[in-house]
Amino acid sequence: MTLETSGRLVLLKTPRYGDARGWFAETWSRARFAAAGIDCDFVQDNQSRSQPQGVVRGLHFQTPPYAQAKLVRCLRGAILDVAVDLRLGAATFGQAHAVELSADSGDQLFIPPGFAHGFVTLTPGAEIAYKVSAPYAPAHEAGLAWDDPELDIAWPVAADQAVLADRDRAWPRLRDLNSPFRGVEASTLSIVDLATVSR
Repeated sequence: MTLETSGRLVLLKTPRYGDARGWFAETWSRARFAAAGIDCDFVQDNQSRSQPQGVVRGLHFQTPPYAQAKLVRCLRGAILDVAVDLRLGAATFGQAHAVELSADSGDQLFIPPGFAHGFVTLTPGAEIAYKVSAPYAPAHEAGLAWDDPELDIAWPVAADQAVLADRDRAWPRLRDLNSPFRGVEASTLSIVDLATVSR
C-alpha cells in the first residue's frame, strides 16, 4: 500500500498570555489550526521523558494505513526535533528538517505523514508531548537509522555518546528502505504565528 502525502511541515509559534500569576497558552484548536492549513484529526496524545542529556529517540514512522501526522511540543527542557522526508518522487526525498523545541519557547512542530521523526535531548530531564493522527500499531511500526550519513543530520551528540534503545540502533539506512510514501512537491518548513490566525 502506498500513500501520497503533503510535504508541508509547520513550525507553530504559540502565543502565551501572561500576568502576575504566570501564563496561559492555547496549544490546540481545531478551528485555528485548520485556518492555518493544518486540518488533522488527532486521535491520541503521547508524552515521554528522557532523563539524560543526549537521548536519541527515532527515527520512527508508521506505514499505511496507520501512517501518522504528529504535532510535537517540548514541556520541559529542550530538544532538537528532526523530520526526514520519505516521500519517493519528491525532490526532497531523504532530506532532513531540524528545529529546536523548548519549554521556554512553546513552539510546536507539525509533521505530516510521510516523514520519519526523531529527536535528541539537549537538556537533562527533557519532556515532550505529541499528538498523533493514528493509533500506535506495532505491526506497522518502522524506522530509519538516526546516524545514516546520507541524511546529513547535524546531531549535537556523538554516536558513541548517544543514549538509544536497542531497536533504534537496528533500523535500516535510507538506501535500504522500501518507502510506502509518495510525494510530488518538495518538502518545506514554514513558520506560522498562531496569534495572527483567526478562528
